[in-house]
Amino acid sequence: MQAEMEEESETSPMMGSTAEERKLFRPTRDKAVPICCSARYNLAVLALFGFLVLYALRVNLSVALVDMVKNNSGVSENATGSVCPAHSTSPKRPHNTTGKQYPWDADTQGWILGSFFYGYIITQIPGGFLASRFGGKLLLGFGALGTAVFTLLTPLAADLGAGYLLAVRALEGLGEGVTFPAMHAMWSCWAPPLERSRLLSLSYAGTQLGTVVSLPLSGLISYYLDWTFIFYIFGTLGIVWFILWCWIVSDTPETHRTILPSEKDYILSSLRNQLSSEKSVPCGAMIKSMPLWAIIVAHFSYNWTFYTLLTLLPTYMKEILQFDAQENGFLSAVPYVGCWICIILTGLLADYMRERLNISTVVVRKTFNSIGMIGPAVFLVAAGYIGCNYVLAVIFLTISTTLGGFSMSGYNINHLDIAPSYAGILLGITNTFATIPGMVGPVIAKSLTHNVCSMNFLQHQSRKKSFTVT
Repeated sequence: MQAEMEEESETSPMMGSTAEERKLFRPTRDKAVPICCSARYNLAVLALFGFLVLYALRVNLSVALVDMVKNNSGVSENATGSVCPAHSTSPKRPHNTTGKQYPWDADTQGWILGSFFYGYIITQIPGGFLASRFGGKLLLGFGALGTAVFTLLTPLAADLGAGYLLAVRALEGLGEGVTFPAMHAMWSCWAPPLERSRLLSLSYAGTQLGTVVSLPLSGLISYYLDWTFIFYIFGTLGIVWFILWCWIVSDTPETHRTILPSEKDYILSSLRNQLSSEKSVPCGAMIKSMPLWAIIVAHFSYNWTFYTLLTLLPTYMKEILQFDAQENGFLSAVPYVGCWICIILTGLLADYMRERLNISTVVVRKTFNSIGMIGPAVFLVAAGYIGCNYVLAVIFLTISTTLGGFSMSGYNINHLDIAPSYAGILLGITNTFATIPGMVGPVIAKSLTHNVCSMNFLQHQSRKKSFTVT
């Protein structure tokens, strides 16, 4: 496995590769090769909707849990916490109160929110290996299907007890754990090198869009129906997407039924010098690869803040800022709108800098990654000091999450730069480490709110991220 990107120049870190390397790396895209409605962009769009559904299935519990738990088991435990005064005249109870409520304390809630990741971490590396060996289409599809089915069973599990809910959420994570490695493995066969940033950014932007859609929609569903319908509706959408995925998508350009010959030739020629014919996995080279360890550190660091906010932002909005169910869902989604837009735009910008400005891949990845790490940490620390200024709270959290979108064109695509043939396995490795914050972050944050001002848990989480980045 290469320790440096193929196209890196030996003479200048700011300039692109030599003319000979560029000839290998940049096959000319004839005008006959389409962009609009092409097979590779159709794959990106369908993947976007797939990750939208997957993240909706992942985060909907964060909103539902607000109405699943009895009021006396939440903020009252935070004896020393700072709670803002009520600022809304809208009713504090949902219109429909038929959903059952459970007496789960803050610790139990933390374990429930983190249980997804106990299954998620197990299938990362096996998912990457299986996708590299057998293809990612069916692996990703059935992983999403399993997550959707267990989502449909969530209300039943909650009614049986917290232990059953923990188990069902872990099983959801088990299915979803294969999806990112499988998608990376598919892109290693589909994404021309100079289109990687925009194609992967488009497909993975579904994660942010899923959060944007899921948080307010879950709030509305819970407000007008009850929290059980959150799981029934999104679980059904997951099954519908699975059918479309199996019908439309192919593992490789060679097996796609409707791809134009010109597009197939363009993709295959651009990847001719990228993919390895070796079947064995170079485990020793991976362990000793410093670029891989750099990605691991970046991935872990980014996910610490991302997962903590993803699971606990609705609780923070309700218990501390005192927003009601409707406001909670919409305001919790606002930060992810910015991140979704940022991911799309920075993907285009990253490819433009590499292709048109001849800036090396190393410089582009490091620049975007630095902005995507340091920027969010600064504004997240600031959010912990603004007290009950609701406007500034939403603005700072939005800016923090938006700037995190730069990381998508940084560490998150770098697996395909350093070893495209093993991209699925590499993502499985880095995502295994990066899942640990999802397992312990909610538990630690819930524990902090027992004895620490709840406003200040934002500071604790962002300082951890800043330390890791440094």
